[in-house]
Amino acid sequence: MITLTDFYHVMTSMVPLYVAMILAYGSVKWWKIFSPDQCSGINRFVALFAVPLLSFHFIASNNPYKMNTRFLVADTLQKIIVLLALTIWANVSKRGCLEWTITLFSISTLPNTLVMGIPLLKCMYGGEFSGSLMVQIVVLQCIIWYTLILFMFEFRGARMLISEQFPDTAGTIVSIHVDSDVMSLDDGRQCLETEAVIKEDGKLHVIVRRSNASRRSHSQSHTTPRASNLTNAEIYSLQSSRNPTPRGSSFNHTDLHSMMGGSRNSNFGAFDLKGTPPRTCNYDNSMSTTKGNYPAPNPEMFSPKNVVAAKKTEDLHMFFWSSSDSLVSDVKLNVSPEKVEGEDEHKRGEEGGAKTMPPASIMTRLILIMVWRKLIRNPNTYSSIIGLTWSLISFRWNIEMPVIIAKSISILSDAGLGMAMFSLGLFMALQPRIIACGNRIAAFSMAIRFLTGPAVMAAASIVVGLRGTLLNVAIVQAALPQGIVPFVFAKEYNVHPDILSTGVIFGMLIALPITLVYYILLGL
Repeated sequence: MITLTDFYHVMTSMVPLYVAMILAYGSVKWWKIFSPDQCSGINRFVALFAVPLLSFHFIASNNPYKMNTRFLVADTLQKIIVLLALTIWANVSKRGCLEWTITLFSISTLPNTLVMGIPLLKCMYGGEFSGSLMVQIVVLQCIIWYTLILFMFEFRGARMLISEQFPDTAGTIVSIHVDSDVMSLDDGRQCLETEAVIKEDGKLHVIVRRSNASRRSHSQSHTTPRASNLTNAEIYSLQSSRNPTPRGSSFNHTDLHSMMGGSRNSNFGAFDLKGTPPRTCNYDNSMSTTKGNYPAPNPEMFSPKNVVAAKKTEDLHMFFWSSSDSLVSDVKLNVSPEKVEGEDEHKRGEEGGAKTMPPASIMTRLILIMVWRKLIRNPNTYSSIIGLTWSLISFRWNIEMPVIIAKSISILSDAGLGMAMFSLGLFMALQPRIIACGNRIAAFSMAIRFLTGPAVMAAASIVVGLRGTLLNVAIVQAALPQGIVPFVFAKEYNVHPDILSTGVIFGMLIALPITLVYYILLGL
């Protein structure tokens, strides 16, 4: 039975966190103390130092030899059940797609365990017992589940890139090399271009690189708030919405088919379904440069006036230039009035995804390379691995960390929790709306977050034999608000960021009463 004393202890732990968040919100919204640039700097400090050190502190102080295997199996089973259900839905339902699979998986199974879960569950069910369980969940999230989310995002990016650039010849690709300065196959900060080469073996080899415009822009200084690359940290940096990444290609598909003895009639490249140049680049590129004997296209051909006129043309023959001003392909486009307007790029990406893809081994290697590049640039990856390594050594041979090192870490890790909530408050204050995705979708996502997730977790826990306090802890932690890391990924890859933003902000506001309701009901 939950007593008033228990309720007071929970409020004692949680109210200070909300005080930090409210102070940050007021500092921007009401008192105008911090500018967006200053907010970005604060967030970057939190992502680079405070939260990784906080994560290291919790993981390093947890005994890995006393991990609750049954509890971790229940948590893993919950995520597998949800992922399998979403995968089946995506392949069976007409409305199913990879984008929604990623989003719904993130909403239903990845709570804010580090910032909210550890202090809340410690007060509810005892410090050492529940705190240790939450740390174990944090380790699995950082090492396994966030990596899986990255893998799915990069798979989506690879599929879109290949289906757009090689709609008819993807199955003949035998290797894909990605330049070392490319950090993602679907990152709005980089304009990507592809180059295809027929080597001595007579097979198609592809190179992916950043465009010249992207390199020039990257070399210049930026005065606007910039997104942090430190995406696995349980925090985020401010950034504006990103536009789809342009994917120019310096490879002529017609030439390839001629070399292979085939013919080609593709509808790829000239316009997207809205009637605008596909994957339009944010960077200014000259359209007047010509290479070889090809004439430079007239920029007016891309104007809305000509796009509307193109509706009446059954077979439009034209050229499309990549972001590097090189000829992509000589294409024929069948434009229908019904599809020029009212459709979006998302659907075009889904249709392209159904085309032939390179062999699974090539795709897997490509995606693993991109995920590895993300992980090695992430300080929370190092903090988790180093913390786990130290805990294995420390608890195996009873070695204590030198005091000078321990205090150097604790001075920043102690501030990590408060700074994370403060940073969240800054983010809330800079958003135009708390419910960015609309009331209907927000209600749906909140139901998934606070009802479906805990229900599946309860079922998985009962299946593996959790009872009593362990079962209560498993259910309450599944009812925590939306994790921040999935929102960072959604923002970076431009996949439903408004839904995840609402989940973080609105979910945080209503999380305390909801978790208290679960706590009280489970304690009856």
